[in-house]
Amino acid sequence: MKKIPLTAAATLLCAILPLHAAPGLDLFNELCPPKAENCGKFRPLAGTPAQAVPEPVLDAAAKTAKDWTIMVFMNGKSNIEPFALNDINRFESIGSSEKVNILTELGRSTGLDNDTTADDDWTGVRRYLIIKDADKEHIASPALMDLGPADMGDYREVVSFVKWAKAAYPAKRYMLIIWDHGWGWIDPKKPGENTADETKFTLAGPRKNKSISHDFVTGNYIKAADMGKIFKEAGRVDIYASMACFMQMAEVAYELKDGADIIVGSEEVIQLPSLNFEDFFTLLLRDPAATASKAGIYLVDTFKEMYSRPEYSDMLGQTKYGVQLSAIRSDKLAVLAQKTKNWAQLAMQINDTTAYKKAKTGVLRFEVGDETTDPDKQISFYGDLYHFVELINANLNPALPGAGKLKAAGDDLNKFIAAELTVKNAYLGKDRTGKDYSNAHGIAINIPGKPGSLIEYYPTYSRLAFEKATGWQTFMNYLEKMD
Repeated sequence: MKKIPLTAAATLLCAILPLHAAPGLDLFNELCPPKAENCGKFRPLAGTPAQAVPEPVLDAAAKTAKDWTIMVFMNGKSNIEPFALNDINRFESIGSSEKVNILTELGRSTGLDNDTTADDDWTGVRRYLIIKDADKEHIASPALMDLGPADMGDYREVVSFVKWAKAAYPAKRYMLIIWDHGWGWIDPKKPGENTADETKFTLAGPRKNKSISHDFVTGNYIKAADMGKIFKEAGRVDIYASMACFMQMAEVAYELKDGADIIVGSEEVIQLPSLNFEDFFTLLLRDPAATASKAGIYLVDTFKEMYSRPEYSDMLGQTKYGVQLSAIRSDKLAVLAQKTKNWAQLAMQINDTTAYKKAKTGVLRFEVGDETTDPDKQISFYGDLYHFVELINANLNPALPGAGKLKAAGDDLNKFIAAELTVKNAYLGKDRTGKDYSNAHGIAINIPGKPGSLIEYYPTYSRLAFEKATGWQTFMNYLEKMD
């Protein structure tokens, strides 16, 4: 596997240079006039560093809700700092409007791989209101708060951001995006260790030991089982999106099911240039009354459009890589768990190991390793649930007692995934083994592969809510014994 390298990414993403005096404050003045109570305490001078300030005290007028507040938690305290700054510049190409707020909490550090001195080379964590600005090389948006060395690997920091955003920028609907490295349900033992080839650079990489929102300065990260706590403490949002790798899997989504109506994420590695923020924000600003489902469709559709452009589709072909993004309905996850549990129990009863082995070999697996650690992509333990069930059904021995019942349960599960769970699914390309991403149907799951070690992680699967609801680990253990 050869993913888009940092040097190649420089040709795709805008150059990031040091800060100059911030232009584009006209829109900020429009959105946040000098006498407005919701931003008066936060108003920075153009081009000057923000200072730590108290939480806002809002009057009734300031509490007038817009249609949407989008909150992007951007943990750039890692080896992907330049891309965080670049994405903020992409946000600024659209900016907030009279109907939509775009807010970010951005973390930066110094001395790590791929460190940049752009925008005054400040360190720490700041919160921004994104304003429209044509300069693609400098951040013009005002820093509303300077939080110092806040730990962006602590789920409570996300809680703080969401609570603040809801209080300072109320809206009819809310969207939270967590932007950083991602590693699915795994809680790695050695977070932040730079042991992989630096040329294999994506938002999952270097490709060792990452979890969601990993703060390389503190060594902390948000554990899968803690993700639901964000919404228990900060309140629900309408859409949650992971701008991080491997997060659209049953085990993670189930932790989030009570926190958001729509969950958007990728079963696979998120390649550069991440999500199509420009077109997504444009569509939402044009249609601020969009429901959560419609906004989720916008996010998935714009993602597919971007990666369909010749410059990106050609690069995916050259690097032998595919991409995928889906939006799913959280209120269908309990049903998914029940159908998955019933199907797995039937599969163990039927015990058609020949069919199961073929499915284990043929299922579309995602890039947990690389061409050196997992040459055939058979050790990887993340795979598409629908495709796995589909392959088992295709290879079942009909003479086995109960085979028909298992096939019917599999067909029912897959019909549910396609017609009810998934709002929208997008995919492009083939992987380095030639498998087509049309076999990525919107939700991944842990499917044991061949024996091998790709990453060291804590044995926390039994603590996951999905495992407690389905007993999937019993089925995983059953599958592991087939090798």
